[in-house]
Amino acid sequence: MNKITLAVFQRLWISICQYRGYLLLTLVTMLGTALTEVALPYMFGYLMDHGFKGEQTKLPLWKVPTFIIGVFLVRGVCTFITSYLMTWISTRLLNDLRAQIFSKIMRVPVDFYHSESSGRIINTIMFEAQQIVEMVKVTITTLIRDSLTVIVLMVYLLWVNWKLTAVTLVLIPAMAALIRAVSKRLRLLNQRQLEVNGELTQVIEETTRAHQVIRIFGGQKYEQKRFDAKNEKLRGYSMKTTVAVASTTPITQVLAAVAVAIVIMLALVQARDDATTQGAFVSFITSMLMLLAPLKRLADLNGPMQRGLAASESVFGMIDAESERDSGAHLAARAQGKLEFNHTSFTYPEQEQEALTDINLCIQPGETIALVGMSGGGKTSLVNLVPRFYTPDSGDILLDGRSLKDISLSSLREQIAMVSQHVVLFDDTIAANIAYGDTQPDPDRITAAVQAAHLKEVISDMPEGLNTMIGDNGMRLSGGQRQRLAIARAIYKNAPILILDEATSALDTESERAVQAALDGLMQGRTTLVIAHRLSTIERASRIAVLVDGRIVEIGTHAELLAKDAVYANLYRLQFAA
Repeated sequence: MNKITLAVFQRLWISICQYRGYLLLTLVTMLGTALTEVALPYMFGYLMDHGFKGEQTKLPLWKVPTFIIGVFLVRGVCTFITSYLMTWISTRLLNDLRAQIFSKIMRVPVDFYHSESSGRIINTIMFEAQQIVEMVKVTITTLIRDSLTVIVLMVYLLWVNWKLTAVTLVLIPAMAALIRAVSKRLRLLNQRQLEVNGELTQVIEETTRAHQVIRIFGGQKYEQKRFDAKNEKLRGYSMKTTVAVASTTPITQVLAAVAVAIVIMLALVQARDDATTQGAFVSFITSMLMLLAPLKRLADLNGPMQRGLAASESVFGMIDAESERDSGAHLAARAQGKLEFNHTSFTYPEQEQEALTDINLCIQPGETIALVGMSGGGKTSLVNLVPRFYTPDSGDILLDGRSLKDISLSSLREQIAMVSQHVVLFDDTIAANIAYGDTQPDPDRITAAVQAAHLKEVISDMPEGLNTMIGDNGMRLSGGQRQRLAIARAIYKNAPILILDEATSALDTESERAVQAALDGLMQGRTTLVIAHRLSTIERASRIAVLVDGRIVEIGTHAELLAKDAVYANLYRLQFAA
């Protein structure tokens, strides 16, 4: 057992130990099951020596059926309790693992989602965690129960005939060598199978999410081809794994057959020399044959164990992912909303070119700052630094004179609301989406947010009003309705700082008017950062900052920048000339 495997089992053992009471009871019932294995061969041997001797027998007839029924009753009760408790423990462990992963993915830095696809995350939570739990369940049930059974039967065999038992011991090292030979290949195959399973999950997730694009651009054949390729690749690894696992069964059976043949031959020799009785031989051979089933299950244990170990590397890797750094203090009061960027520079992980270079910008409470420029200029990078989705490489950002690094993430983000072009809604009611994040929603605030976001007429036409389910990401709503619902959510939060990222760029003229009216109300009295490509939407901003290649090259009002006749004026002319 290598260090990685040992570390995995140590972590799982710590997790399982919180249910040690149930586990101890399970071990007791497993031992009970193992002890019943000896009862039958003992009874057969006793009957051969004492029950089939005609007049010499003094064995009461009622004892035999009573003994058999009693043995199987005890065995049945122990087996049932073992299965029930192991399922209870394994499902609890599965819930714990999934909860740990889910908790972690809500606390990882934003760049984690740049390296991990959604399909990969879903596959880890739903499939790979299940593989670990199946390994634990099968390992504990099979390894402990069948090991106990083997030990009990071996002790009994030694007591009945130690010479013949020595022959059966040849099976154990032979099977151990076989398992060791297969394990390395199984581990590699299972790792590749899990990777391909994640790739297949990603294809399915993308196809489901992009179904409209696939239909419009005729991508059905292409997506089917992608799916078939991953599906067939997964099948190939499944077959290779099956070959590796299944090959152990016939080899084990051949080894067992050789051992049984030698035992029978030696037993016949002992019988000729009166060194054993018929009952002892029947009892021995029955015990030995009963020994084969648990030995086979122990040999087959290698497959699920290797699958679980391969899955554990992915699951524990995600659980151990670094969380967002959060060492700041909680804000005692609502922020005023003054933001200061002091010589702020930032480079994305694994990128060489700076996304932002020496940004100096002071935003007063209640001021609206519009960020404009060509794509890639650094507008989104700048606003992403405010809620600390990323941390500057140099310089600092202050909120009301206090460094963002000194403010806890939860406290900082309580001060910020965001409305973006890519609206994210949840498959829940309208009311739940508006009051999202509030554990005790206020109906009056929800109603006020609906009114301010110009959603009252829309909701009045809904079959269940505010309790109407909106579907996956609000698919039952139009684009303008979804945007206004996102604005209502920001209004409900009532944060002092507002980030608007292309909030109206994807809307038709009529929807844009309604959304812009809602935004105008939302921006009142709030420090607002606006990213907009439509320059007409930000003409009334307090100031406009023009970013080029991560630097602020111009800043001023709309009129001042037009009069300057430089970068902003050129962008304005290009847009309206088009």
